[in-house]
Amino acid sequence: MLPLTHKRLWLATSALLIVGVIYGSLSPAPVLQVPGNFDKVEHFSTYLLLALWFTALYPRAKYWLVASALLGLGLSMEILQHVMALGRFADPRDMAANAAGVLLGSVLAVFATGGWVRRVDSWLSRN
Repeated sequence: MLPLTHKRLWLATSALLIVGVIYGSLSPAPVLQVPGNFDKVEHFSTYLLLALWFTALYPRAKYWLVASALLGLGLSMEILQHVMALGRFADPRDMAANAAGVLLGSVLAVFATGGWVRRVDSWLSRN
């Protein structure tokens, strides 16, 4: 992780994001009822946000680890949905949407957004 002044804040927020994804993925009924295949947009957006968040916390050399961890999270959620049999179903298209979000987030981090957390952390330190 990058050396940050407000490291506890970033870690706590990161934990909340992960817990939210786990809850949203494994709760017996979907948290949000969405029409048709719009849930693919939900999957894509969630994993894009996670990729943008976590790549900001780590140096560029670790982006592949961030992407791997997020892909592992997405895959484990799909497997657990299938195994737990609580009315949720594993869908390979959900995993594809997760992977697409991680890929775009990682690419954006390399070319545009990487390290944004340093600027915010510095701003928080001044205020």
